[in-house]
Amino acid sequence: MILLVLMLMQTATPPSAVPPSGYVPERVYDSTRDRFTDFEAMLAEVSRADVLFVGEQHDDPNTHRLELAILEGLKRRRADLSLALEMFERDVQEPLSSYLEGRLGEDEFLSRSRPWPRYAADYRPLVEFARAHRWPILATNMPRRLASAVAKGGLDALASNDDRSLYAADECPRDDYFDRFAESMSEHPMPGAEKLTDAEKQSIVERFYLAQCLKDETMAESIARARATSGALVVHVNGAFHSDFGDGVPERVRRRLPQARLAVISILPVDDLDAVAPTADDRKRADYVVYTLAPSK
Repeated sequence: MILLVLMLMQTATPPSAVPPSGYVPERVYDSTRDRFTDFEAMLAEVSRADVLFVGEQHDDPNTHRLELAILEGLKRRRADLSLALEMFERDVQEPLSSYLEGRLGEDEFLSRSRPWPRYAADYRPLVEFARAHRWPILATNMPRRLASAVAKGGLDALASNDDRSLYAADECPRDDYFDRFAESMSEHPMPGAEKLTDAEKQSIVERFYLAQCLKDETMAESIARARATSGALVVHVNGAFHSDFGDGVPERVRRRLPQARLAVISILPVDDLDAVAPTADDRKRADYVVYTLAPSK
């Protein structure tokens, strides 16, 4: 989500055993064919893509179990895969790769890679599955400190950053994604907004969009480089906002790899799977919308 731009540096949680994927209640909607389908049929289709985006709800446990199930299903269908994660930033690629190659223990890896607070429960199963099958894992995101600097001061805030490799070379276009971003910002009122002029509010939205867009450009650049280098299916796990409606990261990958076959999955927790009826937005949200049961309240 957009508010990740301003999140403070997060700390690691103690590692835990990798849980079995088990059964996860779900229903899969195929937006291309405008009908419900099954999970395995979806996997058979997306396994033929060059880049697959899996859009998640960060705080939903069933979403993360389904992500592991997706990786398991893809592994049954092809061997050449790379896992790419929004949750790791470019400047921690070295400790991540060292851990995958056995040159670094897990404790040291976690201490150097700034994993998200629920890493042990949410993302460790994905990392360990990829590690067990010797898949590369890409740390695709822009460092949060740089994104925060852009959100506060615009692109000029990057002038003092010496390591140009930490974020994308391309600047951010103004496209339909901006409108969706601005609408999302309006749903999360800024503290003290009542004291700001309309021009000041617009300036804040513009800077936040630049930070969001630069993160997307950086992730897209990372994915495109990996795909061009290895030829493997790149599976990118990211917050759903970054890939829903084909905006954000997919659009920026498409600009870099115009011939690539892209597929987008969006996972949505709902209260009642039996009553699910795709909305007009859901019908455009992704190639496949995977509805899963939200945690009981």
